[in-house]
Amino acid sequence: MADPMISQPTQSQLNIAASTTPRHQHHLHIENLTPSPSSSKQINRLINSNHYISPSRPIYSDRFIPCRSSSNFALFNISLPSSATAEISPGGGGKEDSPGAYAALLRNALFGPQTPDKKDWGAGAAGRNIFRYKMETRQSLHSLSPFGFDDTGDPGVSNVAIKTPRKVSRSPYKVLDAPALQDDFYLNLVDWSSHNVLAVGLGTCVYLWNACSSKVTKLCDLGNDDGVCSVGWAHRGMHLAIGTSNGKVQIWDASRCKRIRTMEGHRLRVGALAWSSSMLSSGSRDKSILQRDIRAHEDFVSKLSGHKSEVCGLKWSYDNRELASGGNDNRLFVWNQHSTQPVLKYCDHTAAVKAIAWSPHLHGLLASGGGTADRCIRFWNTTTNSHLSCMDTGSQVCNLVWSKNVNELVSTHGYSQNQIILWRYPTMSKLATLTGHTYRVLYLAMSPDGQTIVTGAGDETLRFWSVFPSPKSQNTDSEIGASSLGRTTIR
Repeated sequence: MADPMISQPTQSQLNIAASTTPRHQHHLHIENLTPSPSSSKQINRLINSNHYISPSRPIYSDRFIPCRSSSNFALFNISLPSSATAEISPGGGGKEDSPGAYAALLRNALFGPQTPDKKDWGAGAAGRNIFRYKMETRQSLHSLSPFGFDDTGDPGVSNVAIKTPRKVSRSPYKVLDAPALQDDFYLNLVDWSSHNVLAVGLGTCVYLWNACSSKVTKLCDLGNDDGVCSVGWAHRGMHLAIGTSNGKVQIWDASRCKRIRTMEGHRLRVGALAWSSSMLSSGSRDKSILQRDIRAHEDFVSKLSGHKSEVCGLKWSYDNRELASGGNDNRLFVWNQHSTQPVLKYCDHTAAVKAIAWSPHLHGLLASGGGTADRCIRFWNTTTNSHLSCMDTGSQVCNLVWSKNVNELVSTHGYSQNQIILWRYPTMSKLATLTGHTYRVLYLAMSPDGQTIVTGAGDETLRFWSVFPSPKSQNTDSEIGASSLGRTTIR
């Protein structure tokens, strides 16, 4: 049976031209016809189709109008006015059909149940950027990575991307020839000042090398009956202390190349020096340590006794409260500002202790290194008087220095590999091993910016290495760098 809503066309209703009629003349003649009631309904529906709603057929229009009832505006911190909310409420709106209820369900499904300490997503949304980054989202960038990061932490804490290992150049960027640089484990002949000037003891002379201008200046010559055993810069200013083989300590003003005073007290050579503000400590082959106040008239204000052999290592802590000393008696002692006897004694090393370094990052953390028979780097907590850890390096430990910028340290070595090792603390994993010296790497100093170290050896060379990163606050490169490439002589 034919659908009563659709009438079949007849010849009396439609005047269709023959097939031979040109295509542009095909048209529908309606105006002169007398339609039947059924055809009138059909024509009305065609003309007024936009007012007719079919009970079983969806409505399509000529443009796309999105259904905002399924949009989660709260996700972007957008709050709609009440009129707009009423318009987009599906089905005329009860409480369960409101956008607020839908947004709450969507939030719970995506981000889990909301706790009271969570921020209100819709609060204060006016005037905010739609695409403003939200920390409340549980999904992290690592979820897009194929390597499967663990993302079970607190959703309010953003995950930090894993940093790639820092590249450390295996070659020195500068080499200086240092004729007559002695191959003596117990001497300390290289130091770098806060004004970027390197002091080097060569035989009976002390030379200064300006790292900014590469200018070399001969500071002094002690003569044939004396020799340079140690050099040490004051932390501020241009005062340089020189320990001699005759047991004297000289103070020089390097800016004027003028000797200020000479202090006595030791009977044998002075191989170790350490500054603490205006206080200068000197260690000697005569087993003693003398405390000197350069402002006082006396040559020394106190004498520290305890070592049974030559004192070859001295270092003040960064807060100037503790002095660490190492000797050829395999002992490591810690002294305070007023003691004449060691307050802490460490006897675990089995060889001479020359390498000593205080951590600038953790109060009371002290590192020490032993000689050929020991080969170990040991870590001590002087606050709790405890031995923390030990690392066997496989070769004689000659020097240690901590980075100022990161929790890393450098050690230089002698027998049998003559290497330089960059360590990460506290794991003591090796970041780099640097080679190039053909003799024991007996001397070590760090640049004032904390990025560069200089090493010296009995092969009569000074080598400059870029090993540490710059501090976060520093955006400019050091004044010494690639422009200083090359090999020159220091005298």
